[in-house]
Amino acid sequence: MATARDTRTADLVGITLAHRVMRTDLHRLTDAARAVAGGVPCPDRRARALQVWLGHLEHEIHGHHTAEDDIAWPVIARHAGHAVDLDELSDDHGRLDPLLAGVRTAAAAVVAAPEGAGRRAAAAVLGDRLATVRDEIDEHLDAEERDLFPVIERHVPAAEWDAVVAQVQKSGPGLRFMLPRIIEVTTPEEWAGMRREAGPMIGLMERVLRSGYRRRCALVFGTP
Repeated sequence: MATARDTRTADLVGITLAHRVMRTDLHRLTDAARAVAGGVPCPDRRARALQVWLGHLEHEIHGHHTAEDDIAWPVIARHAGHAVDLDELSDDHGRLDPLLAGVRTAAAAVVAAPEGAGRRAAAAVLGDRLATVRDEIDEHLDAEERDLFPVIERHVPAAEWDAVVAQVQKSGPGLRFMLPRIIEVTTPEEWAGMRREAGPMIGLMERVLRSGYRRRCALVFGTP
């Protein structure tokens, strides 16, 4: 007996949100570091919280790119190697690694510097390095979304892309860091879709994590 053919298009909401989260964090972290460089108070507790957030983000970005290289790209190449050159995107990943290492070093210097002029100077270096990573990531993700997403939708079977997403999610930074940030950048329609797919538990988790997330944002970014 013939089985029904899967006519779905690969669902790119997950990777789109992952990109949006990385962009959002890099922009607001750059702004936060530059604000400290400009004289906004940064006591030790805030400096350490900034370093921790950046450490999680670096791990997230590196893990995302590694998962693309090792999991997603082989699937795309198998179905659409004729339609896209993945080497340039992988080369971008390699170029970002030393830039992220420079951010890690600069964040440690902010923590180590004495509060006042020394910390402001260290934050200026961090802001410059974050701005470089921000701009590189923006350009890289623009290229992925412009050139690669249509290829995935056209050539990669939805079921195989679902399997890619499931594998990639296993290597993520954890829901405590990831989920509130994802929800913060979703549209109402995207959030409704997430709730339909994941069930009521995701709403409960969001409520549990919300207050702690807001406290961390207030400390790191100076937001109410």
